Amino acid sequence: MRNQPKYHFIKNTSYALKGLKDLLLTETSFRIELVAVCVLLPLLWFFSLELWYKLLMFSSLTGILIAEAINSAIERVTDLVTLEHHEMAGRAKDMGSTVVFLSIGVCLVIWCFGLWQWSQH
Repeated sequence: MRNQPKYHFIKNTSYALKGLKDLLLTETSFRIELVAVCVLLPLLWFFSLELWYKLLMFSSLTGILIAEAINSAIERVTDLVTLEHHEMAGRAKDMGSTVVFLSIGVCLVIWCFGLWQWSQH
């Protein structure tokens, strides 16, 4: 087994915050999605839905941000390996974009159903 450095919560948290800062400064899509999340989250207080469904709606929004962060990481690593056009690199980037696309689709379905449920009350 290889020697691994000790786990340091504060140091690891600083790495996560550094990554978040990088996302905010360099990724336009992440910023746009974050604004959308910040606009939609307060609406949850106004919907008379069960708590579990509000949590599902919240999770679907954060899932988009998580997917975008993963997509950005895939793009960065792919660019690190090769800046030339390579079919496999392009496929990896396309698959990362697919993750974001699917997370947005799932979020839309969840929110549309939630709005429909709310409108029935």
